[in-house]
Amino acid sequence: MIGTITANLLRFVLLLLVQVLVLDHVVMFGGLMVPYLYVLALLMLPFEMPRWAVLMLGALLGHAMDVFSGTPGMHLGACVVAAYLRTPVLRLVAPRDGYEFGMRPNVAIMGLPWAFTYLGLLVLAHHLWLFFIEVFRFERFGHTLLRAVLSAAFTLALSLLVQYLVTRPQRDR
Repeated sequence: MIGTITANLLRFVLLLLVQVLVLDHVVMFGGLMVPYLYVLALLMLPFEMPRWAVLMLGALLGHAMDVFSGTPGMHLGACVVAAYLRTPVLRLVAPRDGYEFGMRPNVAIMGLPWAFTYLGLLVLAHHLWLFFIEVFRFERFGHTLLRAVLSAAFTLALSLLVQYLVTRPQRDR
């Protein structure tokens, strides 16, 4: 249990630092694609973590991003939305036999189709909330929607790449 807490805390801090120090300075195609990889820390929490704890960690992660980014509440709101939707999305994409105790949502264990759906839905929800709160109007709806979708696709690709690079494939026992 201590190892799980330490691993999640380390992932939390590491992804936040990578976001603040590196990815916040990566803007592609004139701002149409902005990666927000930090949300992966929230989406990789263990399946059995209580919903209230996921919501609290989402608020903490979003607040930390807001402090570093100077965005009053935008990331906090987006992370809480993603944390809130996590349980219904996990139910939606659950395997027939359900999830085993101690499993974490990652591509090496659950497979690419599962990870693509799970991460894709939650990253898209996070980005839609974040980008529409950022502009706070529907005046340029199409442009904001395009930014959110392209940024979500970029973040999803980075998330899958990171998971492939840092997780070992499961071997049959």
